[in-house]
Amino acid sequence: MLMVERLRTSHVGILALVILGVSGCEHADGQWRPPPEEPYVYEDLPEGVPLPPEVDGEPLTKPRVELGRHLFYDVRLSLNETQSCASCHRQELAFTDGLPTSIGSTGEVHFRNAQSLVNVAYVPRFTWSNPLLDSLSRQALIPLLGERPIELGAGGHEEDILARLRADERYQILFPLAFPEEEEPFSIHTISVALSAFQRTIVSFRSRYDRYVYESDESALNEQELLGMQLFFSERTECFHCHAGVLFSDSIDHQGLAFVELPFHNNGLYNVDGHGGYPKRDRGVFDVTGKPEDMGKFRSPSLRNVAVTAPYFHDGSAATLEEVLEHYMRGGRLIEEGPNAGDGAESPRKNAFIREFMLREYEKEAIIAFLKALTDEPLLHDPRFSDPWESDAPPPN
Repeated sequence: MLMVERLRTSHVGILALVILGVSGCEHADGQWRPPPEEPYVYEDLPEGVPLPPEVDGEPLTKPRVELGRHLFYDVRLSLNETQSCASCHRQELAFTDGLPTSIGSTGEVHFRNAQSLVNVAYVPRFTWSNPLLDSLSRQALIPLLGERPIELGAGGHEEDILARLRADERYQILFPLAFPEEEEPFSIHTISVALSAFQRTIVSFRSRYDRYVYESDESALNEQELLGMQLFFSERTECFHCHAGVLFSDSIDHQGLAFVELPFHNNGLYNVDGHGGYPKRDRGVFDVTGKPEDMGKFRSPSLRNVAVTAPYFHDGSAATLEEVLEHYMRGGRLIEEGPNAGDGAESPRKNAFIREFMLREYEKEAIIAFLKALTDEPLLHDPRFSDPWESDAPPPN
């Protein structure tokens, strides 16, 4: 608290911030100052898009968000200092990594595809298939401390990580500002809360689709994209049942929502035993609950920015949007040989909305064109979400 009070009142403290280049709020005098100790406000949501839910005990503040942004891009969170959170969540790829499955800091290959962090503030449950994990800050501990597989590899070395951060002059300012109520602001808990805070600000509602829907800009979508939208939301393709609403996902939470549903779906990707079985390395919700009816069930990802988040599915086993569309047109995937051989279209566990349908070539092209119109181009290079260690980009909000 003493450091915080000094920063509030001392010209020396402000000068130190300018020298260190800490991103804050730019004033008329051109100087950079620390983010004000006030709540973060979502200011650019279009009318009709609800606010993300608040998180009990983890209020969003500008200093906390700014600290989280620094931590998100800091390789010192990995034991061998080779990777940061951003290594698997790259801004130009809508915070995915472009790999079928991610690779950790030690070279160990993950068994899952890196999900986009865009609009993660609206997600009620985290990871691909854990119906129990309802805290984004607790989820941050998995890549940080987890050992199967190793991602950042900090598990068992927490004090080493904290010592690195305490030694950094920028963090000596940011941690007390972000957590003025903590006697010891440097902790694994505050790291996870700050990471969560930054990620909760990464919202995306600036695509051409959004201009068409929320700004009534009829020129935002062309005829091909409008046809694709019509097909997407039709009973013919059934896409909208699992990819609906403002997120294009049926898994969502927001302020004012009376009841949060927790849908998970088997999409007929595998049928290794003729009874709807999935490969043992990842069987979805079943691996959490042990219930046969949960075999192969995963959360429907948001389709926002989907054109830049290839490859697809929980295991990255589809390389292109065209391949994904062919999978759903068939009503499930056929694997003819190998350990995962089986016909997903015949799976008794798959979602009832996943059934065979036909599309002409121009209709397939129209759906793909519509999906590409869901890309929020400004998001991919928005300085509010960029690496603060490489630039003087302003902090979120």
